[in-house]
Amino acid sequence: MILNTIRECDFSNKKALVRVDFNVPLKDGVVTDDTRIEAALPTIQYLLDKGAAVVVMSHFGRPKGKKNPEFSMAPIAKRFSELLGKQVILANDVIGPEVEAQVKALKKGEVLLLENVRFYAEEEANDPEFAKKLASFGDVYVNDAFGTAHRAHASTEGVAHYLPSYAGFLIEKEVKFMAPLLENPDKPFVAIIGGSKVSSKISVLESLVRTCDTIVIGGGMAYTFLAVQGHAIGKSLVEEEYKDVAASFLAKAKEKNVQVILPVDHLCGAEFKEDTAVVAVDDVNIPENLIGMDIGPKTIDLIVKAVAKAKSVVWNGPMGVFEFDAFAQGTLTVAKALADSNATTVVGGGDSVAAINKFHLADKISHVSTGGGASLEFLEGKVLPGIKALEK
Repeated sequence: MILNTIRECDFSNKKALVRVDFNVPLKDGVVTDDTRIEAALPTIQYLLDKGAAVVVMSHFGRPKGKKNPEFSMAPIAKRFSELLGKQVILANDVIGPEVEAQVKALKKGEVLLLENVRFYAEEEANDPEFAKKLASFGDVYVNDAFGTAHRAHASTEGVAHYLPSYAGFLIEKEVKFMAPLLENPDKPFVAIIGGSKVSSKISVLESLVRTCDTIVIGGGMAYTFLAVQGHAIGKSLVEEEYKDVAASFLAKAKEKNVQVILPVDHLCGAEFKEDTAVVAVDDVNIPENLIGMDIGPKTIDLIVKAVAKAKSVVWNGPMGVFEFDAFAQGTLTVAKALADSNATTVVGGGDSVAAINKFHLADKISHVSTGGGASLEFLEGKVLPGIKALEK
């Protein structure tokens, strides 16, 4: 997969229309986590340094195609200005005569942030006329919003039909680290896949089994696999309708000589709540009155050893009920194992990224993906419309 990147374009005296992912958490009108804004700065600074005027567009939240002040980009514009170290002009709409005039007046070295593109239903419908209006704001289109690259929306895919299109540094980095995992990873390659449901991760497992040497399955989804193997899982989560799929996957892994690591011991609770007493079960089978809530020390040891031998590791999804402190150990130990590894390590998915950030380990990971859903679909081997539009 070879992308057109911003290094290949002359931006002097051009207007660059840039799609970013500024869908950040807010509390009382203040941005509480500016990671996504920070991630877009190198691309925007590069464009400014190369003599461009920059028009930035993003969505924020789910305003459902209607103008709603609750979802205004105003607080985000404020934080964006602070981080960029220069005034960002906020348009009071996405399209229309007033915005057109602001774009026309924009000088080299200036930055204009459009209002929330999802104030218009045409954005998510990928309406060609709406995409054309957005495209009229730039001479060149730059996409640096990996988090929305799996959506064929007007601002992520539509505009690419009307302008020369390039990947920003963030998308370039995401593809650089993710693509080899599907195509030609350094071996041994270990995938650690967690989360609560088989249904949401089976496509990733089936994609990764083609290139992996070892696959670790943790989290709530592991109990469906254990049940298929004939183990007692107590009151743990099980997706009855996915038992056949799980059995078929285990058979496929065996046929391809891929080692599958499932929990061999557990931390359990009698009830699914934060203050339930922790019961350590030193066996693969779970007593009938208990719920599996995290992996046990023996399982952790198996995972740590597999990661220590690996040359490539991808991790997506927690190993247990990570939001309850008493059952976070499995997830956090995996995070530390990746940080200590000499392998190329790629982490995607909200909870895995949260674990990495909670322990301040991001700088010890080769690549922490900014797109939960997008990184998952990329690993599934799906075509991401926003990326496809940037390919050579």
